[in-house]
Formats: sequence, C-alpha cells, structure tokens
Amino acid sequence: MKHISYRRLSGIIIMLAALFTMQACKKWTEVEPRSQYNIPEVFSDVSNATSAVIGVYDELQGDAGYGIRISMYYPYDSDEGIVSGNIDNGRRGVGRYQLLLTNAEISNPFRQLYRGVEKANLCIEQIPLMQLYTSGTDEQKKELRRLYAEALTLRAQFYQELIRNWGDVPAPMIPSYEQANLFIGRADRDSTYDKLLADLATAKDLLPWRTEVARNERITKGAAMALRARMALYRGGYALRRNGQMERRSDYLKYYTIARDECAELMQHRGEHTLNPDFKDIWKNVTSFKYDPQGEVLFEVGAGGGNGNSDSRMGNYDGPNLNAATRYGAGGGGIVMLPNYFYAFDSVDTRRDVTITSYQVTSSSNIKSQRRLGELNTGKYRRDWRVPLLPGNVLNVGYNWVLIRFADVLLMFAEAENELNGSPTAAAIAAFEEVRRRAYKGNESKMGTTPVTKQEFFNAVVNERYLEFGHEGIRKFDLLRWNLLATRLAETRTKIQQIRDRTGVYSFVPRYIYWKNNGEEIQYYVPGSTDVTAVPWYQPTQAPDPLTGWTRTDWAQHLTVTNAIDNLALWEGLARFFVSGKSELYPFDQATLDAYQGRLEQNPGY
Repeated sequence: MKHISYRRLSGIIIMLAALFTMQACKKWTEVEPRSQYNIPEVFSDVSNATSAVIGVYDELQGDAGYGIRISMYYPYDSDEGIVSGNIDNGRRGVGRYQLLLTNAEISNPFRQLYRGVEKANLCIEQIPLMQLYTSGTDEQKKELRRLYAEALTLRAQFYQELIRNWGDVPAPMIPSYEQANLFIGRADRDSTYDKLLADLATAKDLLPWRTEVARNERITKGAAMALRARMALYRGGYALRRNGQMERRSDYLKYYTIARDECAELMQHRGEHTLNPDFKDIWKNVTSFKYDPQGEVLFEVGAGGGNGNSDSRMGNYDGPNLNAATRYGAGGGGIVMLPNYFYAFDSVDTRRDVTITSYQVTSSSNIKSQRRLGELNTGKYRRDWRVPLLPGNVLNVGYNWVLIRFADVLLMFAEAENELNGSPTAAAIAAFEEVRRRAYKGNESKMGTTPVTKQEFFNAVVNERYLEFGHEGIRKFDLLRWNLLATRLAETRTKIQQIRDRTGVYSFVPRYIYWKNNGEEIQYYVPGSTDVTAVPWYQPTQAPDPLTGWTRTDWAQHLTVTNAIDNLALWEGLARFFVSGKSELYPFDQATLDAYQGRLEQNPGY
C-alpha cells in the first residue's frame, strides 16, 4: 500500500499557524512576521494547497491522536475490554472513569483535536478563494475541489470526536485569526452536527471514488458517506445533556433516514467497497501493509508505512504480551479483553480468535505460553503478525488505525432500516446476515435464525456490532448512543461473576485448562480429541492422565483473585468510578477552564 507521510508534508500548515500567531500579536508588539509567505501566496497552487491539507491529516495521528490515546484509551472501560493495571491519573483514570481535571490524557487529545479543527478551518476558507479554484484547468479545479472536500470531512471527524467525548463544545467554523474572540462559548451539539452533516453532503459530491485515484490513505467518497451515516446516528441517538440526563431528540428519525440512505447508496457500489470474504484477512492486510482489494476499509488513519518510524502505537501498546527478546519485538498487554466478551462468541465464530488473543511470548525462545482468563488481550493489531517483523523495543509499529469498515455500513443500514420501518425489512435482514455469514464461514448452518420483530432485531444488531467491532473504538460509543452503557457495565460485572462461579449459562466453563507446546505453538488437552488445534473453552475441566508434560493454567479460577485490577477482582475494578449522568462525558480540563476565566460551563457532575 502506498502511504502518505503526514509529518513530512505538514510544513506549510505549521508555518501558517506560526504566521497567524504573530499576526494576532502584531497590534501589541509590532513585530513583523519572519515568514516571507502571506496567506494567498501559500494557497497559490495545487501543490501548496495539497501540503496544507496533508497538514490537517497530521492531527489525526500521533500519541495524542489515533496513534494511541483516542484509539486505545478513550473507548474503555466497556463491556468488551478494560485498561490494564492499577488506577492512576492517566490512562487508567480515563478507563475507570475517575476523570480528574488535571489528567493530561484528557487535555492533550482535546488540544490536538482543536489543532485539527483550526487547520481544517484555514483550508476550508482559503482553498475556494484560490484563483485556480474557479479559473484553473479542469484538472486543477477537480483536485482543489477534492482538497476542499477532504478538509470538510476531516473537520467533521475532529468534531465528532470532540462531541462524543465532551458533548456541547466550542465549535468555531472559521480560522482563529478571523475570530474577534478566541474564547467562544459552547455550541449546541445538535446545531454543530447539522452543520457537519451538511458539509459532508457537499464533500461527498466533490470527492472521487477510491478506484478513480491513487491508492493511499486520503479520504475518498465512500469515507465521507460512511462518516455521514455514523454521524447521523450519533445525532439521532441518546446523549448526556447539560441537565445531566441522557436524552434523544424527538426528530431522531430524520437522522436515521440520512444514515439509511447513505448506507443504501454505498451498498449499490460494490465495485468500490464490499466485505473482504475472510475476516482474518482484513487484519492480516493491515499488519502486512497490504492494499485492501475489496475496499472494506473506507476510512483509516495513515501511520507513515511499515518502516517502524511512524506515529502509531498499535501492536506495541495493545495485542498479546511479547518480550523484546523475541523475534517479534516488545509489545502488548495494554488492554484486557473481558471473559464475558470471549464467551459472547459462538464456538465456531471466526472473529473470536482474531479479535482476542489468549497467548503470550515472554522469552527469546519465541515459544507461546498460555494466559489466564482474566488476562486475555486484543488481537487485530498484534505485533507478531507484522510483515516484516520489527524486533526490539521500537514503539511505533506503523499500523494504520481503521476508522470505518464496510461491515459498519451494512449494520448501520440494518439498524436504521429496522427503526424506520418498525421491523426489519428483507433488505435489513440481508445486510445483517451478510456480516454474520462471513463470521460463520464454513459453518453457516449454525448462524441461527434472524429475528423479525423490531426489538429482537435491534437486540441482534446490538450484539452483532459487539462481536464484529471488538477493539475498533466503537463499542462504548454505540452503547452511549443507545443509552445502554450503564446497563451493560452492570450486566458485565454480573456475567464475570457467573463465569467465575461457572453458574447459569456459563456452567460449561472449565476451572483450569491443560496445555503443552507443540513446537512454538500451544496444544490443549481436550478429552477424546486427537486434533492438535482443538480448544478446551467449552467443557468443564478434565485433567490428562498422566499429567506428565502438561501445564495447568487457571481459567475460571483466575477470576477469584482480588488483585487483578486496582487490587480488586476484575469485575470490581471494571469502570470502577462510573456514575450515570456524569461519566458519559469527559470534563473540560483545568487549564482550559482557567483560560476561559469562568466563561466555560463544565459538564454535569464535575
């Protein structure tokens, strides 16, 4: 895959930011700007305008962006996963919902998202003012319109992240040098969403399809359409309002219609975007830096490629625990995937062993060993899948963060169609089953029957999105827009205890599992089976006889420990400080409040 390097191409936009800062200060200091460029000169040709827009992309990535914080801190704790380790005023404070105003993991991403907004605002203002925008060659006009549309889409992505984490936020739509007052108040999120949805409608008409342009991570038509559908569902969903209540607006069906229509249109262009027939192959492509031939990935955050010198911590922070002495390099363990999530998958669902890893590699021998049930990790961005391998302690593995896939388009369509019609239509069922059929590849007969009533189908979609999008930064925000986050956290605590006790629907869970190595791989003891790939997850413990050569590892038994998270049992540490009517949003950090000098209203409960 051809990658764009945001860092190397953002010089012009950074220079402009410095220029505007000096211009803003000029009336006080009378210092002339050092740059020899003014705004029209910077936006004087297609090449410079392209560099400016690439500078907007730059703010998606990095440690404070989707390189790690927004992608791998903000989606947790949820009913799928939990941030590992004991609480602190950092990532674990975010995960446990102990959201202190001095937590840098809140303040730094907040600032980076607004840097993205500022850069996008500049491009959105200036590109249509360029002489070439109206009087250039057809090719120049076409490319400048694409750049303008990319900037609109990027601004929408930045604001979506701000709104779903902070709610009503200041929403400047012009560059800061044009604003009389930089400390503008909070905007109503519904109005902001409406503006962005209109922008995305404009953008999609100006963007090319992915097959019409060079292959890289730049936004194309499908990305803008899918983002518009997602944003419409957020606009039509529940959200924590300033009164401390989770509410949905009465006109929500208008936005479900937008989502349905965008997805339906995308589904008519299968030559541009469709499902990869193999779920595992999606992530093997990502970790091998290969082009996605089906276009299932519609929108991704480019990390600079597979050279190990990038802005992406996927595979280093998350994934299975890997020792630096191995051929794979150091990584993993930052996110624990919960036992109830592991057992949410059917035994033949191919997504489980892609999404969740139960092994670790802790020595230079490169031999895998077994993790306990409360220590399972993520799998989609695992470092040991990387091609080429990257041994040692390098932190930035180079993986792109996937924002939206075509599977999301299908399931958004199914959800919206069901809501709008009062029951699932044939088209909604077909879209739902297309995702499910891939998951059960080779065992389609075990998919089960799709529900046909509105509530049951909705419940099925909720569960299917749970299974399909594990560790893709989606689940917590889905639960929020459905007003289910508090409910599902409580249910998760109960389920973990049931798994621990092996009661109810979890009576089959083994207390211990027995395993040994077959070469570097793990072979499990499964009574009556000679298949070296068989697994013991779905039957009570039976010890091998003789025991010689087998290692016993705690499975359900591990959930009885009281030092897993914050020196508590796993279920007790999960989202430990979550408070309904407060924790659905982050607070504005103390430095931001101080800068506003009392003019910025804090979110409820903080």
